[in-house]
Amino acid sequence: MTPMLKTLSAVFVSVVSSSFVFIGHAAAATKELCTGNGPTFLGFPTWYKYLLKSDSFNEATQTCNLTPKFPDDIGKIALAIVEILLRVGGLLAVFFVVYGGFKYITSQGEPEKTKNARQTIINAVIGLMISIIATTAVAFIGREFIK
Repeated sequence: MTPMLKTLSAVFVSVVSSSFVFIGHAAAATKELCTGNGPTFLGFPTWYKYLLKSDSFNEATQTCNLTPKFPDDIGKIALAIVEILLRVGGLLAVFFVVYGGFKYITSQGEPEKTKNARQTIINAVIGLMISIIATTAVAFIGREFIK
């Protein structure tokens, strides 16, 4: 495994694992966090996004009361995790567009290197479009059919 791939893997694992911090009761400083409208880490949704209800916020304790019902809520949690992973895939696609552009600039006009860089950019843009469409579909399904 290359050093860059190891670094990307470590970043991916840390981002995904940091979204699993709140289990059971999610501490929330404001009511917006409890309804899913508050600030998030890099714009990623939380793993409990589709478990939140308007009455989840407890004024006295300032916490979100999340009580997942298993196995009924496994689909909701899985849908939120898929949405997180698709957004990570979109960020990786943007990274590869930049990487392909760097390869294109440093190809110095050599036809094989230029062709390789172009193909990297094209594949990354295709991946980005797939990621955007899939994320939109998952968010739509989560909003409309999971409630």
